[in-house]
Amino acid sequence: MLLELTISDFAIIERLNLRFCDGFNVLTGETGAGKSIIIDALGTLRGDRTDPSFVRSGCERARVEGVFSINDRPDLPPLLDEYGLRDDDEQVILSREIIRESGRSVARVNGRAVSSAVLRDIGSRLVDIHGQHEGLSLFNSRTHGDMLDRFGGLTPLREQVAALVAALRHVRNDLETLRSAAARRAERIQELTFLLEDVRAARLRPGEEDDLLRERALLQNGARITELVATAYALLYTGDESGRRAARSAVELLGAISDALAELARLDPSLQPAAEQAADLLYNVEDLATRVRAYRDAMEFDPARLDAIEDRLTLIRDMQRKYRGSIDQILERAASAEAEIERLTRSAEHLADLEAEEHRLLEDIGRLAGELSRRRREAGDRLAHAVEQAARDLALPHVRFAVSLEHTDDPDGVPLVEDGVERRLAFDRTGIDTIEFLLSPNPGEPLKPLARIASGGESARLLLALKSILSRVDDIPTLVFDEIDVGVGGRAGQVVGEKLWSISDRHQVVCITHLPQVAAFADAHYVITKVFGDGRTRTVVERLDDAQRAREIAAMLDGTPVSEHSLRSAIDMLERARAYKQRIERASSPEPSRVGAESAQ
Repeated sequence: MLLELTISDFAIIERLNLRFCDGFNVLTGETGAGKSIIIDALGTLRGDRTDPSFVRSGCERARVEGVFSINDRPDLPPLLDEYGLRDDDEQVILSREIIRESGRSVARVNGRAVSSAVLRDIGSRLVDIHGQHEGLSLFNSRTHGDMLDRFGGLTPLREQVAALVAALRHVRNDLETLRSAAARRAERIQELTFLLEDVRAARLRPGEEDDLLRERALLQNGARITELVATAYALLYTGDESGRRAARSAVELLGAISDALAELARLDPSLQPAAEQAADLLYNVEDLATRVRAYRDAMEFDPARLDAIEDRLTLIRDMQRKYRGSIDQILERAASAEAEIERLTRSAEHLADLEAEEHRLLEDIGRLAGELSRRRREAGDRLAHAVEQAARDLALPHVRFAVSLEHTDDPDGVPLVEDGVERRLAFDRTGIDTIEFLLSPNPGEPLKPLARIASGGESARLLLALKSILSRVDDIPTLVFDEIDVGVGGRAGQVVGEKLWSISDRHQVVCITHLPQVAAFADAHYVITKVFGDGRTRTVVERLDDAQRAREIAAMLDGTPVSEHSLRSAIDMLERARAYKQRIERASSPEPSRVGAESAQ
């Protein structure tokens, strides 16, 4: 709900701060005092268009800020998360600045700048303004289906239809993919088969290129390797790299050293570690010489092998250029090609399976959507009866209301049997019905779409009749009514007050009214006045206590100065309204009444 509204330099409002209660809030005051300006300010937070004329004369900019409680709206935190705007789960702050010079406005949510579209998306879920000239959610036929389904308790059934429609869309997407590929399926299979045979013929293996590069390096340096191996072995075992015995080898030298140290260790045990170290060195060198000899004996530098390696590397390079990837990537593409060939080869069978699934889903959707449509007609009849009764209470005895459910033929639609004839009907996730509320306000006039009814007090009362019925299924928390009592007399005014107060059981209601009968039902009553000073006019709003309420209602009844007679009538009117509210609350709930709680405050 709307907790607090702050307005600065907006029209004739210099500075205004309003704190609203969670029930029925009434604003009264003389014509021109600025009541509708407050509604205009609220409209800017809902995302309505702004105008430089909204900026107070002599000021550079106007500002409107609203603090809303959202702890009972589980749908809003995810929406704020989607836009990256959530600060907490309990409140959201909307603000709008209007700049006179540029005519532009700056919208913010929780202090962060947003586009007008984002503000409209969030604000329209928080506030709905109902008035003689305002467009509201009830005028939008796209919302009528949601309202009817909530009124009839049909949301679970509609969600089942939506789930089946989502499954059907998935199946149809797969079918479209398969059918569009059918024309080039053979060409694609040939293309993939060529790739697969090419890779198989090449007999590529992971890591092969690195192995070949290492072997080629050895072959290319075969002479030098042979020379180095011979030198190393000669020095280790023959003592001379030329092969002559002019010098002793490393093995012979270490053998002599080891023998000498072994004999010394027998004479002096302290040299035993040195003797063991010399023996270890001898063993290690002998092992090294054996390894070098084995490597020398295994060497084979075949020039033909080098040519074979070069040919293989050329093939690998050609494959890499052709298929634009490494050996691993080419092998992966070959595996994918094999799987795709299998899939394409079996696509005819898969296509038949998908077509059967499409047929089954269409049958299921037709059955459930037909049941949903039938129950919607029943709910529409109940809603029409309730709205017409509410309209009679509001002194509109000739109003006729109806819910239109239309179907559209579509050869690709769902099957539905009507009057023994099967039709194929267009559908979406909400079912097969195009739903619209129709109204005839006067005798002899045909039923027309709600959006085309005449403006003025009559249409506002019609909308109030609808709201009083649909308020339990309307999820917008704050409803604003701007002078919907125009043209309403005293007896009907009593009913208007009752209905507005009844709506506040589930919604916060803010209402501008000229009828004392409506104001008497308020849970919080604010009076708006114009004050003249320093050559300027400004608007002042004051919340009234019980005594002040009585005098304001008396003034609404009989003008000023307030007479004793009009004051007694006002007190009686307040008492009647309080008694009615207490009676209704006692009948509906054992909990302490909201009226008592408000009075205690």
